[in-house]
Order: sequence, then structure tokens, then C-alpha cells
Amino acid sequence: MVRFAPFAIIALFFLASVTSTAHAHGVAEGDKGYIQETSGFLFAPFVYLGAKHMMTGYDHLLFLFGVIFFLYRMKDIGIYVTMFAVGHSVTLLFGVLADISVNPYLIDAIIGLSVVYKALDNIGAYQRWFGFQPNTKVATLIFGLFHGFGLATKLQDFELAPDGLILNLISFNIGVEAGQLLALGAILIVMGFWRKTPSFWRYAYTANVVLMTLGFILAGFQLAGYFIA
Repeated sequence: MVRFAPFAIIALFFLASVTSTAHAHGVAEGDKGYIQETSGFLFAPFVYLGAKHMMTGYDHLLFLFGVIFFLYRMKDIGIYVTMFAVGHSVTLLFGVLADISVNPYLIDAIIGLSVVYKALDNIGAYQRWFGFQPNTKVATLIFGLFHGFGLATKLQDFELAPDGLILNLISFNIGVEAGQLLALGAILIVMGFWRKTPSFWRYAYTANVVLMTLGFILAGFQLAGYFIA
């Protein structure tokens, strides 16, 4: 049963992507109403919202799944996850504080393509096609920046009051990091079991092809939403 777990997870992500609206970073009406009816520094609610967004953000989780797919040492995992966190933290704070408006469909399409990029990287496509290996740490940081703008578009939907804005943004980012660590822990547990079975290397290529396909689907949904909206 263990060897099928990663495919079950990917299938769940797929079902989430095809049954959700095209706008991956939409705001739940209940959450939006609560935030807009309150003011000032709200630590716990924004931590909750940040964690909720990361735990239910299948696009972010698919990218993280691709990033750690072939990472075994906790030191390496820590480096990549930190670079991803730094990237999305910078653009999350900068995007909201500077009131930079980015079309949510386009930014989410880029996030979908980041999943495609990582899947292709995992199967060695760039070495075969172009004869060189892109710097994976730099790529993770750059895509982290795009993911941060995706998070910023969510917060901008709340139409946040200036009272306590910076502290609320920091609280939201703390929640995002907490959610990321929880999700990463679950992924690592599943991957740890799977890597101990013969099926890991047998199906690793197929898993990344599925991951790439889901990335294209996510990007396609967002581009369709952009042109239709």
C-alpha cells in the first residue's frame, strides 16, 4: 500500500484542481467578512488564514513536492525550503505594502508553470535538451518570489485596513510558514516510506510526468480564466 501513497496524494491534488474555481487564490466569503468587520492587530486570525492558505494551496504544495522529490538530507531540504520561504516572504510583504496589483490569473499560471519547471528538472530534461543544468537553488528562490505575489493577491482581496497592517502581514506570513512546515512534514513522511520500497525508482519518472501534467493543467485553468474573465 505504501508504494501507491504518492500517487494517491497526486490524485487528490488533481481532484482539488479540477473541482476548484480557476482562481486558486480566491478568498472564502466567511474569512473575508470577518477580517473586514474587524480592525487592528489580529495575530491569531491572520496566522490561521496563512496556515489555511498554505495547507489548502495545492499549487504551492505541488511545487514543494517537486522540490524535495530527490532531496534526502535534511540540510539540503532546509536550504531549498528556506530559499523558497525567503522568496515568497519578500514579495508577499512588498506586494501588499507597496500595493502592487498583479493579475491573479497570470500569477497563478506562472505558479502552475513552476510546477512544470521542477518536474522537468527532476527528470533531467534540461540536461538532455540544452546540455546544462540550471541552478536549482536560484530557480527555487525566483519561483518563491512568484509564489509570494500569489499570496499577496489573496491578502489584497481582503482590502486590509492600515491599522495594524504590518503586524497582520507578519502574522499571516508566520501562518504560511507554519502551514508549509506541517505540509512538508507530511510529504516527507510519505516520501520516506516510499523511498524504502523498490517502487520508488520504478515510478519516480512517472510521478514527475504526472506532476508536470498537473502543472500544465493548473496553468491552463488560470490562462483560461484570464481570457474569459
